[in-house]
Amino acid sequence: MPLMRIPYTAPLPSPTITPASASTLQGALTALHDFLTAPPPLVNLASGNGNGNGNGNGNGKTVILSGAGISVASGLADYRGSNGTYTLNKTYRPIYFHEFTANHEARKRYWARSYLGWTNLHKSRPNKAHAAVGMLGQLGQVSSVVTQNVDSFHPQAHPGLKTLELHGYLRSTVCLSCRTEYDRQQFQQDLSVLNPAWADFLAEMLAAGALSTENPAERRLKGLKTNPDGDVDVPGVEYGTFRYPACPACLAHPPDGTRVEQSADGAWLPSSTAGILKPAVIMFGESIPAQVKLAVEAAVDEASRMLVLGSSLATYSAWRLVKRARERGMPVGIINLGGVRGEGQFFADAPLEGLGREGVRCSLGLEEVLPALVERVQQQQQQQGAAATASQRRDGFQPAPWR
Repeated sequence: MPLMRIPYTAPLPSPTITPASASTLQGALTALHDFLTAPPPLVNLASGNGNGNGNGNGNGKTVILSGAGISVASGLADYRGSNGTYTLNKTYRPIYFHEFTANHEARKRYWARSYLGWTNLHKSRPNKAHAAVGMLGQLGQVSSVVTQNVDSFHPQAHPGLKTLELHGYLRSTVCLSCRTEYDRQQFQQDLSVLNPAWADFLAEMLAAGALSTENPAERRLKGLKTNPDGDVDVPGVEYGTFRYPACPACLAHPPDGTRVEQSADGAWLPSSTAGILKPAVIMFGESIPAQVKLAVEAAVDEASRMLVLGSSLATYSAWRLVKRARERGMPVGIINLGGVRGEGQFFADAPLEGLGREGVRCSLGLEEVLPALVERVQQQQQQQGAAATASQRRDGFQPAPWR
């Protein structure tokens, strides 16, 4: 069955901290350290993809599933945090795939808002939490990262650690007809050429600092509403004047039975039947490619435990991966500020009073927790290394010949 990116709109439960000691930073660090470094539990290899034939321990490592919350410290908006779009902008509704593909005016609106938001997204960088994930990989604790985010921060921060981008990425556009990809920054320049008045407007906002501040309240004072995935809404602006280019490959060689037409200065015309460029992200209501679905399932199946970072699991495509992990008997850890969809069922077997190896749920900032967790793991490995060296010296001790 195709797997779609569909949001969950029901209210989320308040988090139940597990174990109870994880309500403080030190308690959470102790529980998370135990979660990551405990002997791997038996996982049910016969569940999940159905190809297993017994029980095993997985690879002994953790698969990470990350969401928008890990990028908040980089200045990007999230969906459900205290300053998230759904919290501050009750009327916000993201564009759906069927709207984008069917409606020329909807594409104008999307690309105009993306044009305004791209500058801030493009200059943003991974933060300490992304770097800490990479360090956990180098320390042998993490086997792979599955991210819902489209900001490309994970592959930038830790190129040596396998990252699977569940919902695609904003760094490219892709043609709906021929699937050719184009660099998003070059596309931004093409949009500037096609829309000189919008380019002047963007320059004015940048000069006023409206897009440089990371404070959502300050942005609202400047008349902006910033949303996830590089979307900026300016109330009162007429988006219908915005124009976007056609796919160059389809323009040069239209697919059989199609036509691609453009204005004299290069704007895609609605008389065309091909050559529409979209962001290389999986939009809401769009199916996740089969190869991506299989790859993320394999990343879950090969691991021994799952750690969720900064996600409310409000999209089914992410929630089902945690469900898959639990069905395989894998412990789950979640670090997220605020509620998580269906989290009660993920911790039904985890004791409220325990060490953390059977499951951890805490509600703390990732940029604080993850670097401190890296230090804990490093200290333990250094201590283990020193103990092993001392043991080798004792085992190899030879008494002096004069005794």
